[in-house]
Amino acid sequence: MAIKMEGPLSKWTNVMKGWQYRWFVLDDESGLLSYYTSKDKMVKGSRRGCVRLKGAIIGIDDEDESTFTITVDHKTFHFQARDEDERERWIEALECAICNIGAPKASDAHQASTLEDFEKKLMETDAYLQLLIEQNEALEKKIYECPNEADKERYNVIKVTADAMIEAIKHSIIQLQISKENLKEPVVNGTLHNAGPLITDGANFSHYSASPRQDETLNASAVDSFPVTSYSSSEDEEFYDAEEQKSPKRADPNLALTEPADCDDVIQSATETPVISAAEDYFDELYDTRDNEDLGSMEEHGSIIGHLLSQVRIGMDLTKVVLPTFILERRSLLEMFADFFAHPDAFTKIAELPTPKERMVQVVRWYLGAFHAGRPSEIAKKPYNPILGETFKCHWQIPDSTDDREPASDGPIPWASKDNLAFIAEQVSHHPPISAFYCENYNRRISLDGYVWTKSKFLGLSIGVHMIGECVLSVIDYDEEYTLTFPSGYGRSILTVPWVELGGKILINCAKTGFSSQVEFHTKPFYGSKKHRVTAQIFEPNDKKPFVNIEGEWNGVMYAKWATGKNEVFVDTKTLPIIKKIVQPPDQQGPLESRKLWRNVTFYLKEKRVDDATEEKHKLEQRQRDEAKERKEQGKKWETQFFHEVGEHWVYHNPLVKRLKNKTPQTQRKRPA
Repeated sequence: MAIKMEGPLSKWTNVMKGWQYRWFVLDDESGLLSYYTSKDKMVKGSRRGCVRLKGAIIGIDDEDESTFTITVDHKTFHFQARDEDERERWIEALECAICNIGAPKASDAHQASTLEDFEKKLMETDAYLQLLIEQNEALEKKIYECPNEADKERYNVIKVTADAMIEAIKHSIIQLQISKENLKEPVVNGTLHNAGPLITDGANFSHYSASPRQDETLNASAVDSFPVTSYSSSEDEEFYDAEEQKSPKRADPNLALTEPADCDDVIQSATETPVISAAEDYFDELYDTRDNEDLGSMEEHGSIIGHLLSQVRIGMDLTKVVLPTFILERRSLLEMFADFFAHPDAFTKIAELPTPKERMVQVVRWYLGAFHAGRPSEIAKKPYNPILGETFKCHWQIPDSTDDREPASDGPIPWASKDNLAFIAEQVSHHPPISAFYCENYNRRISLDGYVWTKSKFLGLSIGVHMIGECVLSVIDYDEEYTLTFPSGYGRSILTVPWVELGGKILINCAKTGFSSQVEFHTKPFYGSKKHRVTAQIFEPNDKKPFVNIEGEWNGVMYAKWATGKNEVFVDTKTLPIIKKIVQPPDQQGPLESRKLWRNVTFYLKEKRVDDATEEKHKLEQRQRDEAKERKEQGKKWETQFFHEVGEHWVYHNPLVKRLKNKTPQTQRKRPA
């Protein structure tokens, strides 16, 4: 081992942990940059991770004068020196080491493993999975038969862990199967070639198995063994500036953006669900029509998907991983939240019902019927990540409502009437990415205040998006508040035709009345069963038995079975009309409103000019970085427009309940007797 340079640097780990101190050793002979948690750990040979420098590219971050990056093996590592001079010394030593790296010696090659060995390992893994499933079923039976509630709770903790482990093993087996096929006919630069022997070592092979994480430390002699790829022991490492691969065809950069009305091949959505539009609605061709698009197989994007998968590991946080532009859905995440109110009559009806029991049932009915409109396509695509300060505003006309044209001038949408359902959303934070939203109907005295922080994770052949946050639904005339949360979303089968499913347990609760509901979105099991299943139970105060059970598909039909013996259709999303939201024309929108902000990106995606869409997307993201840098230099903090933080929650700054407190009793709406 020939040490070229050693010393302390800080290494970026993730959003939660930030920069972490490490002791780095540059081995000029082997072309490795190894790092340790301390100098003492280096002496003991307990290596934390390493960066293989062959083919590496050194970059300089524009954040400050002390940071730099190393990009290699489809990963980007971020480092911070103590000052600019120290950074220059490291960069000079690293560049010298990269230049001196020669061809690897034959004696250093790893032991080849045959396809037969690989298949044997695959069979062993599947056998262990079946044993674990059988043991988990036995545990489930024991929990069911256990008479002691305290013991049941302890058993349930074990079962939750076992369920998660089984899912991880299932994904690992799929990855093993894919790897086996690659051994037979690996894809190189988009073409098939005959495979040579599988090059593995114990650590790399265990990466695909479901066995517990192995000891991360390496002895001193391990430093001399050349790793197949750079690695870090931090399981939630984020490589957030990986370059997106683009299609080889480049659009003319001098070609001006044509008007949306000139778009060709635009057709109406083929969905069978009826859509009701208001007479005053402005029709925006870019956003209000949907191409008859189908991602089909991802094989045509194989190199990009492969590049993406090479950056991530199971369980890794994807918050800062750059995703290919072609998988983007043509709307902002803020607009997606608005689409959950596509049945405004179901929402406002909550305030019209006379009893707490009826209102709780209607809350659940509206909640279960909201998700299908938020996912208009069977294909999983990712909405635009809103930039800091971005807003989205819209309103809906309520079917069969009064013809009240009086504007709610002090509401979130001044041009909406008091009988409309008005909605506003704002991106209030970038790290973490938090979206806040609020809607209200003035005449019915009902509102909803919510915020969501999305956190994505790579799960093998799927991506999970956890929705962290909550909503408070206020029925003001009855002084009732219903708290509710959100299920997680999953993009499945990302190597073929990706599709969306929801998963997780949700609690809806009204503290004043004591009514509550438990909702569970069921993910599809590995074998058998149906997609998109949802179940729910609604409970009276202090009652352990539900008075109604609901079961069905959240994007189909849900049925209710009442304790009285009555059975009925609870929600039928196939026939439930979608009320089209009303958004102002682009020339009347502010520069940070979603549809105006993302208009160029949306147009180019619609025209299938992915390169141009990527360029426009990069412009918006770079502008956000430049503005953040300028605020930092000036010592300024970002100020939100419509929402403010209260403890851990984000709330609308001027909600309806606050405004009504200033009204005289004569202006209050009287409830029906």
